[in-house]
Amino acid sequence: MEKIYTIKDIAELAGVSKGTVDRVLHKRGKVSQDALDRVNEVLDKIDYQPNLMARSLKKTQIYSICVLLPDSQNDPYWQPCIDGINEAKKEFKSFNVKVEIFLFDATSTASFVETNKAVLNASPDAVLLVPLFHKEAIDAIETYNSKGIISSIFNNQLKSSSIKSFVGQDLFQSGRIAARLLDLLLQKGTIAIIHIDEDYENAIHMQEKEKGFRDYFDQLENRAFEIKTFKVKHPQFKTTLKEYLESNPTISGLFVTTSKAYQVAKIIAKNPERKIALVGYDLLENNLEYLNNKTIDFLIHQNPKRQAYLGTTNLIEHFIFEKEITAEKLLPIDIINTENAKDYFL
Repeated sequence: MEKIYTIKDIAELAGVSKGTVDRVLHKRGKVSQDALDRVNEVLDKIDYQPNLMARSLKKTQIYSICVLLPDSQNDPYWQPCIDGINEAKKEFKSFNVKVEIFLFDATSTASFVETNKAVLNASPDAVLLVPLFHKEAIDAIETYNSKGIISSIFNNQLKSSSIKSFVGQDLFQSGRIAARLLDLLLQKGTIAIIHIDEDYENAIHMQEKEKGFRDYFDQLENRAFEIKTFKVKHPQFKTTLKEYLESNPTISGLFVTTSKAYQVAKIIAKNPERKIALVGYDLLENNLEYLNNKTIDFLIHQNPKRQAYLGTTNLIEHFIFEKEITAEKLLPIDIINTENAKDYFL
């Protein structure tokens, strides 16, 4: 078995006292340069790893992490995120860390702003948030940074020097994959990118998916596609989309940039003689229903539970184990069809 070195072993190898080794390991107190060099030389040779578990149990400070994300009552996509956060809380419940969830209305920038104020009033050590609204998210993150609060994000990526980490997918590449799928299904024709219920100008995640989608077709040597964009909101969603499809009879493919592909599928399913290929996102129950009846051809799985879990544990382990926060964690982009959908629920 590989030898486990104690402070006493290290002291004997370095020719110093146990107290000197302790001061070097915990970076406290005064140590001569000669003693420091000798201890570090021994540590390098034996590849010494501190017992992080024991170190964390000695801590008395309770760290606070606030997680801010949309309310799943309004959009079921976010429930797996809440499950992932709760899984992380359960896993580390014996440690001195408190994780609190704050929910906002995904359709309201005002709700997002007010919820961030509530988080700020809680004075956490770190915040993990879904930056659904670009401008307001940047403002909130800058405020947290000014207060010395660590800011991490998941699901949607933003560019800011104040952001400590991001967990999610490459949304540009995700858009390219959706384009590739529709290219394989159609070979030619008119495709519409459908954005539902969000302010496109303030929604970077939608913009990145569309950029990637268009980039794929722009690079085709023999381009035989026309790409359109259609933005639609409730409550006139059904009527407006139906009229749009009727007035554009050449559309043979649709790319829905959010988890609401089922809302589009419900409309096109009523006109089965007009076959329209459909690619969307996420393994919602309603989406799976239309995937199984072949109205939706493919779903791109964003794995929201895993995103939220990793984002939360990244911060927890930083506080209790002194681990460096991973700056970026990109998850695989999974393509789901009727043949493999069941594998994600085993």
